[in-house]
Amino acid sequence: MKPYLQYNHLALVTGASSGIGKDFAYELAKNGFSLYLVARDMQKLN
Repeated sequence: MKPYLQYNHLALVTGASSGIGKDFAYELAKNGFSLYLVARDMQKLN
């Protein structure tokens, strides 16, 4: 990720329980972002 994208360190990820949304959330978390995760299946988020 480019440094200029990380100014706010906060992201909202939809579809975070699987697929691209899940992978994207992991990458953001590894880069120090605080996350709001949204998904249809609450069990998969835990």
